[in-house]
Amino acid sequence: MKILGISAFYHDAAAALIHDGKIVAAAQEERFTRVKHDPSFPLHALRSCLGQAGCTLSGIDYVVYYEKPLPKFERLLETYLAYAPAGFRSFRQAMPVWIREKLFLPHLIRSKLRELPGAYGKPVIYTRHHESHAASAFFPSPFEEAAIITADGVGAWTTTSIGVGRGRRITLLEEQRFPHSLGLLYSAFTYYCGFRVNRGEYKLMGLAPYGKPRFSDLIEKYLIHLREDGSFRMNMRFFNYCQGLTMTNRRFHKLFGRPPRQPESELDEFTMDVAASIQQVIEKAMLRLARHAHELTGCKALCLAGGVALNCVANGRLRREGPFEQLWIQPAAGDAGGALGAALFVWHQLLEKPRTPQAPDAMQGSLLGPCFSQEEIEAFLKSKGATFTRAPSEHDLCKRTAAELAANKVVGWFQGRMEFGPRALGNRSILGDPRSPTMQRTMNLKIKFRESFRPFAPSVLRERGHDYFDTTTDEDSPYMLLVTTIREAQRTGDPAALDAASGLDKLALPRSTLPAVTHVDGSARVQTVDPERHPLYHQLLSAFESLTGCPVLVNTSFNVRGEPIVCTPEDAWRVFLATDMDILVLGHCILTKKGQPQGPQAPATSRKKPFN
Repeated sequence: MKILGISAFYHDAAAALIHDGKIVAAAQEERFTRVKHDPSFPLHALRSCLGQAGCTLSGIDYVVYYEKPLPKFERLLETYLAYAPAGFRSFRQAMPVWIREKLFLPHLIRSKLRELPGAYGKPVIYTRHHESHAASAFFPSPFEEAAIITADGVGAWTTTSIGVGRGRRITLLEEQRFPHSLGLLYSAFTYYCGFRVNRGEYKLMGLAPYGKPRFSDLIEKYLIHLREDGSFRMNMRFFNYCQGLTMTNRRFHKLFGRPPRQPESELDEFTMDVAASIQQVIEKAMLRLARHAHELTGCKALCLAGGVALNCVANGRLRREGPFEQLWIQPAAGDAGGALGAALFVWHQLLEKPRTPQAPDAMQGSLLGPCFSQEEIEAFLKSKGATFTRAPSEHDLCKRTAAELAANKVVGWFQGRMEFGPRALGNRSILGDPRSPTMQRTMNLKIKFRESFRPFAPSVLRERGHDYFDTTTDEDSPYMLLVTTIREAQRTGDPAALDAASGLDKLALPRSTLPAVTHVDGSARVQTVDPERHPLYHQLLSAFESLTGCPVLVNTSFNVRGEPIVCTPEDAWRVFLATDMDILVLGHCILTKKGQPQGPQAPATSRKKPFN
């Protein structure tokens, strides 16, 4: 039995296909259209999933959409009525889209499905938004029983839920309702600090360690009341997202003493302190939620999903300080993962099919997207007149690539199936030597065309992670969703000097033996790499260790600012030629810049001068 899950029309549209409960394929629409966070109906992603399953729509038993449209419309109408006439401008913009499209979602979905090969004549099933998140969190996890927390901006009415998963069933026990939302609170501060909502939240998280949380008490006094049981209530007098086109209002700006920062303008200590403050509040809220979920369910394990679950700093604190013995986070925790959760919910909960938890989990390393054969890669390169050499074996490929990395070269690494979720995990990655004191700046400004304060993540051989990071010897972090600290033995520099430095001045100070992946607070967003889920990437890390003694690489997503992660060899080729990347490895093909035909320029959105 094949089930097709869909998320679309809000942000991060995606498709997922399961066959008899096993995940066959999943992908975000943005990777194919090259429109970041593309919300449109995922026709390209659906075609990819069907192709990987070797079927058409005629072979699909159920199509399921990740939320129910009418409760969301009800929430929209009730909110506008509650704030009328203040929200008329926003109402006037939103209603035509709803009346024309979203209110008639079943018809719209069916009309879009007709553009795909085959025919689907059965009903389309609709799950609830946070049911889809909860299903994506629990069903692929390795646990027979676990507490579940979902937290995001908003689904229909729910913004946060606590539930429990046992066997093949999930039950949502408690919920927090709109407009009170940790996701929207964090997005409000994202907007206030000059970043784009639904795109810049990870920038806010990356900026926080540069500041001091001196506004945390102010936030808790005036903006949000955190209760001991994990529930919370926001003071809506300071926010504008219910009735306006912005997240914050004049009262909010007066509270902090200045208007929102202009995008692309210089960053100052005030903005960094604001980022540090809201990050501290979110971490406190998540810890309280976890404690309450533990008391409510009595479970030893916790599963997380929803956009807030992508806050890997908060996740790291949950791992270290929370009451649960085990933690598992859905790698596609945002709306994209809702497509997978919806399909799994139908299989296990509605059809009552059995579930056998798998170790380490059922996500297959989250390598669920399309793959390109060596023959396809070579045919493409020849069509472009590219100059390349072909490594005769995986061993030779990894040895040669490791040598380039050890020579301080920046390498684009394109292998196997594309990752599902926001993180590049070693198949669509840009790699570098973490020991280089200049690598972070080089990658940010010359490769990624992005802000220089942004940190990079380390990939480390799982068996060696404990030597470099404050993790247990058996700790697993394959999806780059946990922040930990660099071990004391790897620290360098003067801690007092780091404490005394302010703002971006901290970037210039030595911090560890791995300066390219050590954030200014001594933290790192770690990806552990094992040979079961990532055999080739594990082999590359091992080759780099044999050559240098270091089992760690810088791993950042293969894209430039403003674009999604690359999907095809052509995407990778274009980024390679448009940046200062030194080496491109496509399958077994190794390319240097020398002798290549003239390449395209970087996209205009990418070539903007970073503001620091």
